[in-house]
Amino acid sequence: MNQIAKFFKFDERKTNFKTEIIAGLTTFMTMAYVLAVQPSAMVGFGEMPSMIDVNGVLISKEAIMIMVAITTGLFTFVMAIYANLPFAISTGMGSNFLLGTLVQTGQYSFAAIMTITFLGGLLFTIFTILGVREAVSKIMPKNIKIAMGTAIGFFVAYLGFKNTGIGVYANGIGRGDFTQPTVYLAILGLLLIAILSALKVKGAILYGILAITFLGIPFGVTKIPAEIFSVPSFSDVKNVVFQFDISELFNAEAFILIFTIFTSDFFGTMGTILGLTGKAGMLDENGNFEGMEKPFMVDAVGTMMGGMLGCTNISTYVESSAGIEAGGRTGFTAIVTGVLFLLTIFIAPLAVVIPDVATGPALIYVGFLMISGIKNVDLTDLTDAFGPFVMIMFTIFCGSIAAGIASGLLGFVIIKTFTGKAKEVHPFMYFTSIILVLYFIYG
Repeated sequence: MNQIAKFFKFDERKTNFKTEIIAGLTTFMTMAYVLAVQPSAMVGFGEMPSMIDVNGVLISKEAIMIMVAITTGLFTFVMAIYANLPFAISTGMGSNFLLGTLVQTGQYSFAAIMTITFLGGLLFTIFTILGVREAVSKIMPKNIKIAMGTAIGFFVAYLGFKNTGIGVYANGIGRGDFTQPTVYLAILGLLLIAILSALKVKGAILYGILAITFLGIPFGVTKIPAEIFSVPSFSDVKNVVFQFDISELFNAEAFILIFTIFTSDFFGTMGTILGLTGKAGMLDENGNFEGMEKPFMVDAVGTMMGGMLGCTNISTYVESSAGIEAGGRTGFTAIVTGVLFLLTIFIAPLAVVIPDVATGPALIYVGFLMISGIKNVDLTDLTDAFGPFVMIMFTIFCGSIAAGIASGLLGFVIIKTFTGKAKEVHPFMYFTSIILVLYFIYG
């Protein structure tokens, strides 16, 4: 045990096994929903267990769920051992719905979509190896980097409001239906977590999630599975693993999709990692994180492997912030999360029993804690403050971290250029701006 503690630098980061285990459990619970959402995103929501794609290949939800659990577990291990960070990594939400819709409507085969994912990850990996990520991060304005944590905090809270029904966003922003027990349970969960945290109870977020999960049973919100253990069927896995088809990619739309996967993954990962490391107190005085190339490389290679293993692009999860708030500071937190995801292959019914109404309050509370970093943003100069303002607003109202970062950088470049301060903009930022404009046009 001492060797494990030494490897993950427990003493240096002022943590211990108990704290890391609780943090790993907390992260797992806040993101276990991916096991239910990803298969539905690719195959379709509803009772149907599978679909036949345009090439006549059967794609089953069970096969995708198995591969999501394996991919999440393995790459979270890689993040833990290679980067020693308390971050979990899994299939990113957003692009999966786009790609899944293309499969379901017969516009592309599943194999073609996996090829698009792989190529997007390959582009991401090349940019990372060439040091483009490092260049972008270092030339990025300090205010932008500091405000990323705040922007992501609002995004995390937005997920909590959306998933619990406290807020509705289908036709504008509005209040949810307060006649539903789910809303009251979510509010109760938020209050419980806040009170326990104020009383300095270790594991407050985890206890809040567990309490609302159990309280949801009599309300019919938490569904009791008919069985806890299940032996998965691997018979359909061969249909989703190592499936590639380039014959459908010789058109402009396919190139746009590859570009979209790359840009959303690249800037989303940058924002998430800076936000999470900021929350963990790992940023230096300039808002940089030493060793950022490691989690970046894990994300980049993860997306490539995601395409090979039947998943869409792989990203560091913002829900890792819940584990960080629970005290997770090392890769051992990620080890715990990864083990739990691998175990879900055999306890899938139990893994997906945790309702959104239980995890949503945790996300709202963590979002509240992350926005505190805005106090460090320099607001004395409008040309310095405008970029962060745009970034935060776009992240909140567009519901996208990548869109927020892209708009913030563009806002910074534009206002500096047209107010006689063009010399304060690094030349590489202009090149980056071209990519960002293309992202908004085609993404």
